[in-house]
Amino acid sequence: MNIKQLNPDASPRAAFGAELRRVREELGMTQDQLAERTGYSPGHISSLETGRKSPTLRFARKADRAFGTGSKFENLFFDLRATSLLQGFGDYMAHEARAVELRLFDLGIIPGLLQTPEYAEAITRGAVRRGSITQIQANERLEVLAGRQAKVFRQPPPLLFAVLDESCLWRPVGGPKVMRAQLDRLVEVSELPNVTIQIAPYAMAESRAFDLPIYLLTLPDHSVAAYSESSQRGHFERDPDAVRPLLTDYHHLQVEALSQAASVALIRKAREELQ
Repeated sequence: MNIKQLNPDASPRAAFGAELRRVREELGMTQDQLAERTGYSPGHISSLETGRKSPTLRFARKADRAFGTGSKFENLFFDLRATSLLQGFGDYMAHEARAVELRLFDLGIIPGLLQTPEYAEAITRGAVRRGSITQIQANERLEVLAGRQAKVFRQPPPLLFAVLDESCLWRPVGGPKVMRAQLDRLVEVSELPNVTIQIAPYAMAESRAFDLPIYLLTLPDHSVAAYSESSQRGHFERDPDAVRPLLTDYHHLQVEALSQAASVALIRKAREELQ
């Protein structure tokens, strides 16, 4: 049989296909057997293994169940979808979709899960103008973000705690019209029973716990994972010894930040001052 050889480093799609074939063969499973277990045709399996087709999230999860590989292929799927995003973000997204609690901190930019489509588009448009990403990658980022928002605001929704540095309110992304709608969105979301929004005011100065964005996820098994990023890469962490200090710092941040009522008042003030 003439088996096409794949270079896993050629693309995320090739990496997915090569790993699918490797695990299947390691378990002594034929393409026909995998097709039967996943509900897909043998031809579809072959197309995925040779990189001719892109996998879907549904297939990735069925493959994990068929192989008993936990969330390996689900994570590979998100890595494939997140080629325009920072390294490590694919792992984070796979867990974000299952989280029962999310704790977010951001500065300068409203967190993606709380962004309006127009605000998100303005952010990606700026990245395209700078040459940081292509228009195709910008479109991919927006598609990924829309999918993340749909999962997080599912029913029943997870608890969401967001602490925003005050700088998020005063940076007029997309111009006054876009920014007013974005601030209105924050007020609207803050009224949801599962959402708490707080502002870390400038007055916190050096007592603010974080200088970079940080996201903490509480998963269904009560473990906590963390994601942090710099301008060059993201880092997903599940080691309890590494995550615990971040969770402690986040609790301190929440205590020092403005209450939700005071935060909403400041958001409304920022909106009124937009020209």
